[in-house]
Amino acid sequence: MTSLGTAKAGHLAVVEAAWGRIRAGLRESAGARLFDQWLKPLTLSDSGCDDIVLLTLPSAFMTNWVRNHYGERLLREFSDHVPAIRVVTIETVSAVPALRVLRPGDAANQAPSGAVPAAAATAAAPSMAGDRSVLDHPALDPRFTFDRFVVDGSNQVAFNAARALAEPGLPRFSPLFLHSATGMGKTHLMHAVGAAFLAATPSARVIMMSAERFMFEFVQALRARDTFSFKARLRSADVLMIDDLQFIAGKDSTQEEFFHTVNEVMSAGKRLVISADRAPHGLDGVEQRIIARLSAGFAADIKPADLAMRRAVLDRKLEDLPGVIVPEEVLELLARRMSANIRELEGALNRVVAYAQLTGDAITLDFAVATLGEALHGVQKRVTIDDIQRAVSTYFELKPLELVSARRARAVARPRQIAMYLSKRLTTRSLPEIGRKFGGRDHSTVIHAVRRIEELRDSDREIDSAVRLLLRDLEG
Repeated sequence: MTSLGTAKAGHLAVVEAAWGRIRAGLRESAGARLFDQWLKPLTLSDSGCDDIVLLTLPSAFMTNWVRNHYGERLLREFSDHVPAIRVVTIETVSAVPALRVLRPGDAANQAPSGAVPAAAATAAAPSMAGDRSVLDHPALDPRFTFDRFVVDGSNQVAFNAARALAEPGLPRFSPLFLHSATGMGKTHLMHAVGAAFLAATPSARVIMMSAERFMFEFVQALRARDTFSFKARLRSADVLMIDDLQFIAGKDSTQEEFFHTVNEVMSAGKRLVISADRAPHGLDGVEQRIIARLSAGFAADIKPADLAMRRAVLDRKLEDLPGVIVPEEVLELLARRMSANIRELEGALNRVVAYAQLTGDAITLDFAVATLGEALHGVQKRVTIDDIQRAVSTYFELKPLELVSARRARAVARPRQIAMYLSKRLTTRSLPEIGRKFGGRDHSTVIHAVRRIEELRDSDREIDSAVRLLLRDLEG
């Protein structure tokens, strides 16, 4: 074995050992059920780069879920264990075959100096083969079309720009640069551009990849001494789309190739779509000549979605889940509390539905709260029982002391029941604790109040409206 091969095998052994410790920590923190369902299937593969970890999963659905919920944590964990690691990429096994981790003495390590091990060559093969079905657009998700993109003022400009770029004929502008915080719909629009352009021009070549994938394939091409095939494939695309450009920051050789690719595509009058988590001029670590080139096109941002938008997204998402019944109060809970981004919102709904299907339980408010656990509590505004009592008193024009008094008049009793219902829903206080905060009442009184308000919300529009308004005010 050459010294290069020994060093390579040694590095892989270190990464594999780190992965064993990381898996153990994930199982302990996530719990057995979540770990077994989503994280246990992760397979460590050989990325071919010392600073990149490649993890694979057997389905695109699992890949997206793990990227959204654990991508940043996995990068942090690997970086803590192996400081040389700067990128963790998670891909579907059908796109990147799982690779055996090489150890000292493996036959695969006996390749001549400069050759690519057989497993790595397998992963790199799609970059160099002539199979059009592999090279062009297998990554386009049929769910991500313009028709299924929920539009409002937060994303209208980006949506219109994407549709304009997808129209056949001479493009009005190129590149289109989409930027927003993570999970706001950039990737959806990119898939939609590709699908719409292919529908109008079936013979077109459409290529979409992440910036991580661009870097991975370029490095593999360098190792295989076949950069010509890599360059020729990308530059022959009629529509080239690169997602999450920020991941090539600081990668000099990758940026060099990216710059020349962008130049070739733009000079040929073809369509280019780039996304990132910030505007071009905010991309630290990206060369100025790249920023200048990207700024020559049209930049469109996507702003955070408001409550109405988040609720509309859930309704659209349910169209993909035929036969699934999700109560209105659960949808309202998700729309109000999962406000960070659309991907997180959809992920929360997917998780609730998946757990219900796995356990056979009906989806209820309590089930959703229990399933989402810390993910839900981590994003909600901290509301106290005192906050609730003040809000209810103000709404019904009562004195706060009346809610904790012994008065049983309906004008006081009904607001008190609503306050108890909100306390059960918006705080983590136990039933006895809630009862004590309402004049030392028994926990059975709280249970009765919660059930009574739940019933009235279905039959009394005034009560339901009052609860909705109070929820909105209390949760901000």
